[in-house]
Amino acid sequence: MANHKSALKRIRRNEAVRLRNRYQHKTMRNALKNIRAEKDKSAAEALLPSVVSMIDRLAKRNIIHNNKAANLKSKLTKQVAAL
Repeated sequence: MANHKSALKRIRRNEAVRLRNRYQHKTMRNALKNIRAEKDKSAAEALLPSVVSMIDRLAKRNIIHNNKAANLKSKLTKQVAAL
């Protein structure tokens, strides 16, 4: 168990950040699932900028790796273009 006040605060803070990261990561996965399931090209193209923006934000905050973000964006744009 932590002995210092700052260590106790750090434990609380880490848990809060972990839950926020988990929520944001799950939200991104749901958005990816929705855009992949989309059959209409115009609807998929409308969703693409918001999903790409979400992926970029998560990569910037180190919730996902930069290379993973690049791979996701590349595959998504290829899929939307192929519709």
